[in-house]
Amino acid sequence: MIGTSRRGGVLTVELQRPERRNALNAELCRELRAAVEAAPADAVRVVVITGQGSSFCAGADLSGDIAATEFPEALVALHRSIETLPIPVVAAVNGPAVGAGTQLALAADLRVVSPSAFFAIPSTRLAIAVDSWTVRRLTSLAGGGPARTVLLGAERLTAEEALACGLANRLGEPSDAQEWADRIATLAPLSLRHLKLVFNDDGTRAPDTEAQQEAYRAAWASEDAVEARTARREKRDPVFQGR
Repeated sequence: MIGTSRRGGVLTVELQRPERRNALNAELCRELRAAVEAAPADAVRVVVITGQGSSFCAGADLSGDIAATEFPEALVALHRSIETLPIPVVAAVNGPAVGAGTQLALAADLRVVSPSAFFAIPSTRLAIAVDSWTVRRLTSLAGGGPARTVLLGAERLTAEEALACGLANRLGEPSDAQEWADRIATLAPLSLRHLKLVFNDDGTRAPDTEAQQEAYRAAWASEDAVEARTARREKRDPVFQGR
C-alpha cells in the first residue's frame, strides 16, 4: 500500500491506496513507519511523504470499528517515528488532508501544500476525540485561533489559510516538495538533526491530566460515536445526545 522511490539523498514514500483516497489503516501505518525508520540506515538525508492520486490522505479508514482495532496505537507509533527520525521529513500535501491525514502532515517537519488541498479534523462530527498531541501540535504550528476553528468549529483550513497561519511552509505540488528536499539534502546533517530535536521539544508530548484522559476515553466509548458511524452508513446527519 506504499511505493518508494529514491533520488540522491531523498527518499519519497507514496501512500498508494487511491480507492480509499489513501485512508490509513493499521497495516498502512506500519508499512509507512517501517519505510521511514529504515531510511537513515540507507544514507537517506530527507524523506518526502505524499499521496497517490488526488488526495494526500482521507483520514482513518472508517469501514470498520477503528476504536476496537490496533489502528489508534499504530497511528501514534507512526507519528512518534516521524518526529524522532534524525532526518527531516517533508509532507507533500498533494490534496485533501483529513483527520489522520492532517495528523500525518503535523508529524512532518515541513509541509508543501498544493493550492487545491485543505486540512480538516472532523472529530466532533464523528463524536470521537483526537489525542492531546494533535491539539497541541496544531496549535503550535497554526496558532490558537486556526486550531480552534479546525477542531471546535469542525471547519476546513484552505491551502492559502494554512500558508498565512504557518501550517504550510510553502504552496506547491509534489515536484516542488521534491526540489526543496533535494536542496535540504545537501545541508549539514548534524545541524539539521539538532534543529529537529529543538523544534520538536515544544511541549506537545506533555502528559495528559486525569480529566483529559477520562474525557478522551468517554468520547471514544460513547453512544454518540456509535450514532456517528451509523449515520455515516445510512447517509444521514447524526443526532448527538451527549452520552
